[in-house]
Parts: sequence; structure tokens; C-alpha cells
Amino acid sequence: MNVFFLWAALFAGSGIAQSVSAQSSKSTTDAVARYDAYVQQAVRDWRVPGLTVTVVKDGRVLLKKGYGVRELGKPDPVNTQTLFAIASTTKAMTAACLGMLVDEGKLHWDDPVSNYLPDFQLYDAAVTRELRVRDLLIHNTGVGNADFLWTTLQLTPDEILRRMRLIRPVYSLRAGFIYQNIMYLAAGKVIEKAAGMPWETFVRRRIFEPLGMRRTRALFREVTDENRAKPHVISNDTLRIVGSRAEEASVDAIGPAGSVWSCADDLAIWMQCMLDTARVVGGKPLLKPATWAELFRPQTLVPASQFYPTQQLTQPSWTTYGLGWFQQDYRGHRVNFHTGSLTGMIALHGQLPDQKLAVYVQGNLDHAELRHALMFRAFDDFALGSSRDWSAEFRKLYDDLHQSARMTDQRTSNLRVADAKPSLPLTAYTGTYTDPLYGRVDVTLQDSTLQISINNVLTGKLTHWHFNTFRLVYDQFWNGHDSVGFSLNAEGSLVRLSWAGAEFTRTPEAGTKGVAER
Repeated sequence: MNVFFLWAALFAGSGIAQSVSAQSSKSTTDAVARYDAYVQQAVRDWRVPGLTVTVVKDGRVLLKKGYGVRELGKPDPVNTQTLFAIASTTKAMTAACLGMLVDEGKLHWDDPVSNYLPDFQLYDAAVTRELRVRDLLIHNTGVGNADFLWTTLQLTPDEILRRMRLIRPVYSLRAGFIYQNIMYLAAGKVIEKAAGMPWETFVRRRIFEPLGMRRTRALFREVTDENRAKPHVISNDTLRIVGSRAEEASVDAIGPAGSVWSCADDLAIWMQCMLDTARVVGGKPLLKPATWAELFRPQTLVPASQFYPTQQLTQPSWTTYGLGWFQQDYRGHRVNFHTGSLTGMIALHGQLPDQKLAVYVQGNLDHAELRHALMFRAFDDFALGSSRDWSAEFRKLYDDLHQSARMTDQRTSNLRVADAKPSLPLTAYTGTYTDPLYGRVDVTLQDSTLQISINNVLTGKLTHWHFNTFRLVYDQFWNGHDSVGFSLNAEGSLVRLSWAGAEFTRTPEAGTKGVAER
């Protein structure tokens, strides 16, 4: 080939490459526009006041956008700087912090937890002895849900961990899976012991600062910026704001499990880091490649009963948990993801790792499950090529689940025995009821109505249901209602109060003893 034809061939090849590149760029632009429109419709359909969605692929940010408002009834828009609670998607950060200490030789994944927390005890001494650092991250310790320790008790982190010794296991160590936030608090304490600084300081210095996540805060009490989302719930089909700052602040007690607040601008950097072997700006890694890979290696099986209702539609062949990540298969690809849920706030961080694709959703409506729809739709739009309407399908799925719950509630209501009076005068039910694990309940009588205070955190009114069962309607409306039962001894005196599966013993010195009328 002479020089003329060589140059012609090179020029033609360059033209083809430019054409392919232009077509690829247009295709991506079109996909972003379609996805953006899809998000806007989903926000309307799910009645979410405010939302951010961030999509990254192949090291580039394809979409980073705010939708709606920070607070219902106010004009302030959500933008990419708006802070949201990222809730349990914090767990991936805590796992990464432990990985950094593994890289430095300051701990090992399979070290006994007692090496770092000698005073930490579970109900079973054998489990305490065998518990490993890895176990703190994968929900397999045998301890059931213990969130009441931070949601209904005003306890310090140290006191929360101390009370774990009082909780009976529901299965043997490593013999099952029940989602467990408190163990991530223990993991944070391991970080503090090994690193010589509190978890909130470590995560700031070792993740937020190196990545340039300047607006991200480790704890809610550090969030003072006005550009933050406010939490909302749908109560009796009405969208309402949750006005209690104390409700938002409660998660600080278990910070390593879910207290981080961040924005789309910052999370885009974190997403890219976690997709690309934990590399940060300049190619410097946060973690060694083997440690980064360990975070995403399946660690334990998740049974269907403990997975998300979305499985009814996505139909995964397997469901597992890594170190701070749920996992499943989707259309022949592995998905790493984690949701975050606090009262009035939601988040989701999802990855399609073999496609170098990730999506982060943040919202200010309680359990707004459009987050799952936006994750799977992003996978389809930007990698796998499908137009399945996940938003419509998941909305029907969750509407059906809510309807089923309402029917169950109605069936319970139908069991009410009409005209069945309480055994004692209302004054007899007043008093103080206590339990070493669950704390204190005070029942008082005001204006002929029983009032209840649970650990000075939850309050409400008790109305008689039937016999010695009362219906509790919470002052904190987002909690709905519960049943409260009272138990009498053989002499007809009140001895116990039951609430939400917990039993409290009446203190002898409190209240007026009552004897059943004959």
C-alpha cells in the first residue's frame, strides 16, 4: 500500500471511529433523557416530595439531579447539594473502614471480637467467645431485631451494647440471617479500639476527606445546613411532615449502622470509588484490591423470608449478603445493593458491577419503594436494554401488600368482643411498669383517659378495646397504633403490662392496686 492509500485508510478509520463515538454519545444522551423523564413520572406516581438520583457508568456521571422539594408546602427545591439521611447505606462505609484497618494489619476479619471489646457480651457465653469481627457485619449472630434499644430507649451507645447480654438468641450462631443494626454499632467500637479514634472521626478522615465529600456528615447532630431534606410519611392517605428532630437524631446512637447524611454531589464520588477497586482521585486506593473484593464476596445466604418483597417480581436465583451489601442475580448479572430506611427517609445504593454501573437514590418519604424501581430501570436503560415498567409493577406489588396489611388489621378488629368491660376501674391500671431490658412504662389517668409514656420517648392515649386489652394510638402519628395488654394475678391485682412483644412488671410502690369486681 502506497503512502496515499495508507493515509486514506487511516483517515477513513478515524472517521468511522468518530462516527461510532458520536452515535454512542447520542445513544447515552437519549438514554439519560428517557430515564430522567421516567424518574419524574415515578416521583409523581409515588407522591414523593423530594428525591435525588445519581447514575455513574464507566467512571462518568451520567445523571445527577434533584427532584421536588425539601419540605412539603415550601418552595425550596432539592438539588445535588441537598443533604439526605443515607441511613443503612452507611453500613458499606463502616465495612470499608474495617477493611482499611485490615490492610494496615491492625485487625483481621476473623479476629475474636473479645480481643477488642472484652466487656461486650451476648446472652450465650459460647457465642460471645466465638463471635468474630466478620460476624458483626453479616447479620448471622443469632440475635434478633433489637432496634427498640435505640428507637424506644434513650440509651448511650455503650448502654445499648451492655443490654445486648439480656437478649435471648432466636437461632444459633451462623445458623441463620436476621437483619441486625446493633452489631454494626459494635463494629464501630472495634474501629475505635483498633484505630484509637471514634468511628465518626475515622470515617470522616479516611473516607469523606480523601474523597472530597465536603458536605457529608457522619452524625445527624452535625447537620446544621438549611439545605437538607425533611422527613415525610403518608398517614391515612395524607402526606405529612414528621416534625420531630428527636426522631431523626435517634439513629446517632448506632451511628456506624446508619447515621450518615450526604448529597448527590458527594455520593457520586463514593459510587465511583466503590465501583473501581476503591480508587480515589489520582488513582490512590482506599483499600487493597483483595480487601475491596472481600467486601463484595458473598458471606452468607439470605433466606427468602428475610429478603425484599421485590423478589416476587425480580425472581432471583440466589440472595446473599456481603460485608455491608445485599446481593442477588438479575438477568444473568450480579447486583450489589443496600437500602436505607429511617422514619420519613429512604436511600438505595445499587451496583451492576460487571457493567461498571451504579445508581444512588435518596428520598424524603417513608419507605418509598420507587427506589427499587429506579435501580432496576437504571440497569435496564444504561446496560441491559429493556423498557420494563418497574415503577408501575412495584407500585402494584406494594399497594397489594398494604391492602393485605389493612385486611389483617380489619380481621383483628373483627375479633373485638363487643361490650366487654375492663376488669378494674381505670385508676387501677395506672402506675409504673419496668423491665431490665425494655425500660419503663408509665400509665396515668388524665381527664378520664389513660395516657402512656414508654421510656419518655413514645407517648399516646389508651382506649379500652375489650377485657384488659387497650388500643394505643401514638402521639407520634407516624407510628400508628398498637395493642397494650394488662395481666392480673390470681388475687385480681395487676402485675404486668405487655406491649409490642415486650412484658413489663408492675412496680409495687406505684399506682393503686385494683381487685376485680365480682
